[in-house]
Amino acid sequence: MSSFTFIHAADLHLGSPFQSLAVKDAAIAARFAQATRGAFTKLVNQAIDRQVDFLVIAGDVYDGEWKDNSVGLFFNREVARLAKANIQVVFLRGNHDAESVVTKSVPLPDSVQQFPTNKAATIRFDHLDVALHGQGFAERAAQENLALAYPAPIAGLFNIGVLHTSLTGRPPHDVYAPCSAEDLRNRGYDYWALGHVHEFEIVSEDPHIVFPGNLQGRSIRETGAKGAVLVSVEDGRVQGIEPVVLDEARWSHLVVDISDHEEPGTIAHAVAAAFEAEAEAAGERLLAMRIELTGTCRFRRKLVANRVMLADEIEAACHHHHPDAWLEKLVVSATAPTDEAIPAIDRSIDIEAMLAEVLGDEERRQEVDDIVRQIAAKLPGGIGSGETPLGTTDDLLAEAREVLLARVEIEA
Repeated sequence: MSSFTFIHAADLHLGSPFQSLAVKDAAIAARFAQATRGAFTKLVNQAIDRQVDFLVIAGDVYDGEWKDNSVGLFFNREVARLAKANIQVVFLRGNHDAESVVTKSVPLPDSVQQFPTNKAATIRFDHLDVALHGQGFAERAAQENLALAYPAPIAGLFNIGVLHTSLTGRPPHDVYAPCSAEDLRNRGYDYWALGHVHEFEIVSEDPHIVFPGNLQGRSIRETGAKGAVLVSVEDGRVQGIEPVVLDEARWSHLVVDISDHEEPGTIAHAVAAAFEAEAEAAGERLLAMRIELTGTCRFRRKLVANRVMLADEIEAACHHHHPDAWLEKLVVSATAPTDEAIPAIDRSIDIEAMLAEVLGDEERRQEVDDIVRQIAAKLPGGIGSGETPLGTTDDLLAEAREVLLARVEIEA
């Protein structure tokens, strides 16, 4: 067998609208959308610079149906660069770009091959002694175990299975093309190139079953470095799997314990000090950060009441370490001491009980749902059409409760 290298990528999500992010800051959402394209351009650059033999994309090239052809033309331009460098591309459709979802197309170079969606098929690179087996999604929700119908391995070739799947479950990802690692092992392939899960994971090493993660983080649930993997094969065996970092913008969730603080004025500096390592790891990338304050704090409600001012102070302090850092959200999870008195202007009134009664009223919750939907429908550019663009009803009511209690405490 020959020796060769290939890059295994997945979940490009080109054309992702970042709707929920756009509700908070349209300019930051636009930069993340551009970063998604930039990450793929860097992937193509890496493939050319490293002179890989082929690129495998295990689903979700696109985030959904195109609003126009610009996203398809962008993908075409990039893979045309690979074609010029004699690098083959093989990809399949996942849940976001299933055949029933993305119906538009542009002509791609002959060096780009796509697996069918009606049945599993094999693509061979005989000059490398490689066979790739795969099947794309015809519909967004693929509930059957597609791997069971994949072809038998071809003797004398290095066999690669390409599949968009959640395996037996990888929360919070939806369950699609469910199967077990044992199902994959039983096919007798040498490498499984998986997609759908946005975290890098080597599920197995005999054979190698790998999720490369997505190229670019898309929300606070996708923190840290993102990219693809470079796979080296010699004499029919995987010799190395190297993560290749490609993201151009990064998410960070930083948790800071404020139990030792006696007054609010010291918190911003403490957060900035804890943030320094995150800033160094991000380099020059745009860094969207969620700061969560935990621990026990006697002035917790003052923090809640002055959340906007505190958020500005924290973001400004973090800029000293990273000038392109953006505070996505400040979460005050710190709890009040158990001996703290319940605030009330009239101590004969049980504010906590009143709020519990109001927030537990299903009719009032329905009113809140209706108001949120009305506001979302009026947001510009369709950004309110995504799932819970303003947050869930539970989140909104919980925040309203905290703000009210904080204001009562201040007035008491």
